[in-house]
Amino acid sequence: MKLTGSCHCGRVRFSVESHAPHPFMRCYCGICRKTAGSGGYGINLSGDSATLEVRGRRYLKVYRVARRKTEHGGRRARGLSPARRHFCGCCGSALWVYDPRWPELVHPFASAVDTPLPTPPETVHIMLDYKPRWLAVPRHGRQKRFGVYPKESIEAWHRRHGLWQGE
Repeated sequence: MKLTGSCHCGRVRFSVESHAPHPFMRCYCGICRKTAGSGGYGINLSGDSATLEVRGRRYLKVYRVARRKTEHGGRRARGLSPARRHFCGCCGSALWVYDPRWPELVHPFASAVDTPLPTPPETVHIMLDYKPRWLAVPRHGRQKRFGVYPKESIEAWHRRHGLWQGE
């Protein structure tokens, strides 16, 4: 499925092919909450990075998180995260994340996608250990909840539900 998206001011527009277009995952980590919206709902789509096309590239900015805390597994990470969070330098809209550790993938934020997205059969809430108390997690419909990351990938979730599109 081809996904098209844009920033709020329209200076940056993008498209990407996705085998996994259902926005099923809602992230409550501080990074997603503070860079992509108070409720989180960050990286929940997956696209083929080789198909990413961008108009208005000159307006793009990249944010890389400084690692300050102990990573999962107990080792202290230093320097910048390799993940690159792309956003519009004019209006600040979060657009997508690219991480060179998985060069074949790009993760557009559902909030930046203009293509009508399919309704997922369940919602997965992740990073709940980092959710602020004031933020209520919805309890209607089919829900799964995780303190940190689930073991199931975006691809595996789509395949389990019979929603993986094309190859």
